[in-house]
Amino acid sequence: MSAAALGRDPFMPRPPPGRGPALGLALLAHGLLIAALAFGVHWRNSEPTTMAAELWSAIPQAAAPRAVEPEPAPTATPAEVKKPEPPVKATEPAPPSRPAPRSAPALPDPKIAIEQARRDETKRLQAEQEQQRQMKLAKAVRDKADRQKADREKADQEKAGQEKAERERAELEKATRDKLRAKEALAQRKTATDQADAAERVKGEQAAAAQSAAIREANLKRMLGQAGATGSATDTGSAARSSGPSASYAGRIMARIKPNILFSDTVDGNPMATVEVKLAADGTIVGKRLVKSSGVKSWDDAVMRAIERTEMLPRDTDGRVPPPFQIDFRLRD
Repeated sequence: MSAAALGRDPFMPRPPPGRGPALGLALLAHGLLIAALAFGVHWRNSEPTTMAAELWSAIPQAAAPRAVEPEPAPTATPAEVKKPEPPVKATEPAPPSRPAPRSAPALPDPKIAIEQARRDETKRLQAEQEQQRQMKLAKAVRDKADRQKADREKADQEKAGQEKAERERAELEKATRDKLRAKEALAQRKTATDQADAAERVKGEQAAAAQSAAIREANLKRMLGQAGATGSATDTGSAARSSGPSASYAGRIMARIKPNILFSDTVDGNPMATVEVKLAADGTIVGKRLVKSSGVKSWDDAVMRAIERTEMLPRDTDGRVPPPFQIDFRLRD
């Protein structure tokens, strides 16, 4: 046994332990807990999916000081001879207190993590739905704007088409009116020209008729002269009628031959061919001769062929056949 043990009264209570080690352990435990919480919160910088967990840990409590046993009341002891007190031995320093074991950080509750993940997924789905709704709304706005633009363009095209059709119809009506006016003016000019031509034709026909009458009169006179008559075609004496053909004989001969003239050529002027005709006693044409050409061979040939087709001419009113005579054939007689 040590000297201190030997010098201590075994019946004396032990001194209470000090509070310093307990307070140090408490402070150390709180510091470790705060460091663990800070590390658990800030150990990740990225925030793709935030998960929060509440950590609950028991705070180590300092041990309550041992109850101080009451000192026993001093009992009267018989007077003893005091022994000399032994020398007081220095108190040995207490061994250094061992640090409290470091507590492992508490793991998050799986239910809390699952609930947080569910809330995060719900928020993500809601964000996606909101984004899709906004996209649909924007698309609907764009589609409406496109439809309105297409409607405006269609209306503009229809309006332009109607305006173009109106212009074309107006131009067509104007062209039709101009054409009608030009046609009416042409018809008026043609009418005036036709009227002038008709007047000229009437004058020409009248002049031709007068000329034909004069020529016929001259032919009759010549025929009467060739027959030996001394009177004119208008004489009424019996000597003239008995010596030459009557005044109407030349017209009868012309009326018999002219229908047989076949001529379709177009020539200028009024060509005349003079033909001498010789008849038999019964009126049969026995000879013909072109005395004077008209200058148009086709007209001369047509006259000669017409005389051949006629073959026979009528006798005069008194039944006699005149001697050879000449007849003038005009194209426009």
